Amino acid sequence: MTIHTLNTGLDTIWVVLTAAMIILMEGGFALLEAGFVRHKNNVNILMKVFADITIGTLCFYLIGFGLMYGKDLSGLIGSNGFMIKGDLSHLHFLISVDTFWLFQAAFVIAVISIVSGAVAERINFRAYILYAVIMTTFIYPVAGHWVWGEGWLGKLGMQDFAGSAVIHALGGFSALAAAIFIGPRKGKFTPQGVSTVSLPSNLPLASVGAFLLWFGWFGFNAGSTLSATDARIGHIAIVTMLSAASGGAATMLYTLFRYKRSDAPSVINGSLAGLVGITAGCAFVSDPFAILIGAVSGLLMLFATYWLEIKRIDDPVGAFPVHAVSGIWGTIAVGLFATDKGLITTGNWHLLSVQFLGLLVLCIWGFVLTWMGLTLIQLWIPVRSTEEEEEVGLDISYHGMVAAFQEQEFIKYESNYLHHKDDD
Repeated sequence: MTIHTLNTGLDTIWVVLTAAMIILMEGGFALLEAGFVRHKNNVNILMKVFADITIGTLCFYLIGFGLMYGKDLSGLIGSNGFMIKGDLSHLHFLISVDTFWLFQAAFVIAVISIVSGAVAERINFRAYILYAVIMTTFIYPVAGHWVWGEGWLGKLGMQDFAGSAVIHALGGFSALAAAIFIGPRKGKFTPQGVSTVSLPSNLPLASVGAFLLWFGWFGFNAGSTLSATDARIGHIAIVTMLSAASGGAATMLYTLFRYKRSDAPSVINGSLAGLVGITAGCAFVSDPFAILIGAVSGLLMLFATYWLEIKRIDDPVGAFPVHAVSGIWGTIAVGLFATDKGLITTGNWHLLSVQFLGLLVLCIWGFVLTWMGLTLIQLWIPVRSTEEEEEVGLDISYHGMVAAFQEQEFIKYESNYLHHKDDD
């Protein structure tokens, strides 16, 4: 066995394991969102996550991967690699293309799950499946190609190591467009414009979901090295931990001193905001700057949450504040604090200007394409559930099942057909 063969084997194991960690984050999304919404919509949350994994994976395999990582065509899209076929020799990795595809498939699943939370409790399940097809087939892969697939933003020098912009800002603005398009949940805002309180159904469940996401984020960031022998892995893991801790601590202390109580949902989302914020720069910034990035991410998340309430935009799990706002800040932070090209660290303006340009393009792309996609779906089927379906709950309306049933006996079967026949 040669050194090259051994190194390739280690890299393959590393990438497969970290891809599995990212896929496990779907369990985190499921628990977090189910804990934040009402009991009558818990099953619907789980089914949307399964739609993300199943439909999203297949769409990315058939078309999305080729558009994202196929041979570059004018800096805009990939032109081959559909179903992982064709000449992909332009992908210069020690790992196999199959291994690389698995890691990238885990990313695409995470993108669509961001949108899931923003439209919770009122989207038509069939419409959601169609939107998942559009996102994983076209919206995300094309944007990803621009930055990571030898596209035009990558050639300009945009730096987004693990996806603060490509995944989180894009997904967050897609979530914002979807939330505005569908409208708020029935009863969320009074006729006077006052927001009513919607208490989470299960905060312990939501917190376990957040811990699963936190765990998976080490795969998200450190796994993006695509190499088990990359010397940056330890540093990436440390700054990921520091930023998440800083985001949670900032929101904990802010709510404690301002409201005289520490708000649990805010702390949960503050930690996640810290994770989103460090994702772009985890390989480029120092430990102290990671703490600063996390703290600012948490506070920006709080202010963005208040802004949504003022604008009467209903985002049940805080998808836009956590992912879009923190993703924007994290991407800008690379331009400010990157060790080799940051404005604060080196006085160089170029990277920061490219980061701003990339953010502007990606956020507009996510928002506009999502709006257009939902408009097309609306021509075929309703995007929003009916008032009756929303009142009864999407669990019963779309899945014929409740999340928890305490009765220990089998449900008795009754045939009403026989009764009607006797009446005749």
